[in-house]
Amino acid sequence: MGPYPKAKDVYIARSPIHAADKIKAPVALFQGDEDKVVPPEQAEVMHKALLDRGVPTALVMYKGEQHGFRSAAAIRSALEGELFFYGKVLGFNATYSPDLQPITIDNLPAPTVAVAP
Repeated sequence: MGPYPKAKDVYIARSPIHAADKIKAPVALFQGDEDKVVPPEQAEVMHKALLDRGVPTALVMYKGEQHGFRSAAAIRSALEGELFFYGKVLGFNATYSPDLQPITIDNLPAPTVAVAP
C-alpha cells in the first residue's frame, strides 16, 4: 500500500468504513478489546454505520483479547457465534452454547439474542 501518510489516499480507498454506505450483506464483527492491529473503535464505528443503515449486524467485543483470539472461550464463542449468525440470517437452526458470551443480532425482522436451545 505504501507508507503513511504518503499513501493516505490508498489507505482511505481500501478502508471498509469508507465503503459502509455500499454494504448490504449482513455483517458480524468479533473484536478483541485490546487489539492493536484493528483498534476496537474501528469495529464500533463500522457497527454503528451498519446499524444506522438497517443492515443486519452483530458486534461481539472480547475482553482481554487482541488481534487473533487466544483464549479457548473467545475462540469457541467466535466460531459458534459466527455459525449462529449465519443460521439466523440464512434461516437455518444453529445452536449456541449457553455458557458463552451473548451475541445480539440487530436489524433482523426481530432482534435476536443467542440463548440456549
